[in-house]
Amino acid sequence: MMLLSGDPPRSRLLSVLLIAIVLGLALAPLLFPGAKALNVATKICIFAALVASYDLLLGYTGTVSFAHTMFYGIGSYAIAIALYSLGPSWSAIAIGLVIGLPLAALLALAIGLFSLRVEAIFFAMITLAVASAFLVLASQLSWLTGGEDGRSFQLPELLRPGTVFVKNFFGVPLNGRTLTYYIIFIGCAAMILGLLRVVNSPFGRVLQAVRENRFRAEALGYRTVFHLTYANVLAALVAASAGALNAMALRYAGPDTSLSFAIMLDILLMVVIGGMGTIYGAIIGAAIFILAQNYLQALMGLASNAAAEAGLPLLPGLLHPDRWLLWLGLLFIASVYFFPTGIVGRLRQTAHHATTR
Repeated sequence: MMLLSGDPPRSRLLSVLLIAIVLGLALAPLLFPGAKALNVATKICIFAALVASYDLLLGYTGTVSFAHTMFYGIGSYAIAIALYSLGPSWSAIAIGLVIGLPLAALLALAIGLFSLRVEAIFFAMITLAVASAFLVLASQLSWLTGGEDGRSFQLPELLRPGTVFVKNFFGVPLNGRTLTYYIIFIGCAAMILGLLRVVNSPFGRVLQAVRENRFRAEALGYRTVFHLTYANVLAALVAASAGALNAMALRYAGPDTSLSFAIMLDILLMVVIGGMGTIYGAIIGAAIFILAQNYLQALMGLASNAAAEAGLPLLPGLLHPDRWLLWLGLLFIASVYFFPTGIVGRLRQTAHHATTR
């Protein structure tokens, strides 16, 4: 309970889902030794932290920001540029973090102070403009960022796949790639637990009050712009940290992997699927969305072949792997229709109704 900052899942099924996901991620290098499976587990960890940081804004303050991928990209590029310029060393990683995290915090502070006084839609448009300008800037400054090609780099020797610590650990080698994964896993877990502490603190209660009625919160004496700006800075720091971990996982940073608007849409989808204003929804949403993104096409291929062998009409065409995006979209529409408060919200409501009968 203390680890979860006094905010338990409040649903048995949700608890089982969360335990299954966390245990699966914690044991991923042992249970799923393949390169693709480990890459998927890494992406789930990073996006769970990134989506949780965005949930702090959207779910707990009602603020819609399109600049979140900008902070994510700042963290990625800071690590990439430092390791590319200074070489594969731990000091280069430290310098990248020392430059990237304060830069993200300062930009978030500036955006918050100058923009959070306006109406929500205007703030969203301002953040979209700033994020678009940053994307263009990163693409144009080829001497620094590598332009459209991005920056590839090497990690310190301890984190390289060729560095083997244990050749056979229950049938799986433990190497630098495994160490990199656990650094990412522990870092993302710490950020999510930290955000749980924030939203369950008096500061988090004020954020929820601002979300419900900003004018009433101001009338009670709370400085709403200060609280919203502080939340924006915290979310930016977590997003930049997630971006730094993503760059280390990919050993690359570029516009498509760090600053793309498609990443922003994915974040929004994960928040809605998991449940806004819960933090736990980030873990559920990231796991479901990324697993579907990586394995739905293969599953549809198997289903299409099975339908064709059974001689069923229409189904082989409908389940063709090329139509996986269509089915992913239908799954999203169904989840919004049947779970308007997200999976976490629906499970909590069901558990609450069961206990009050």
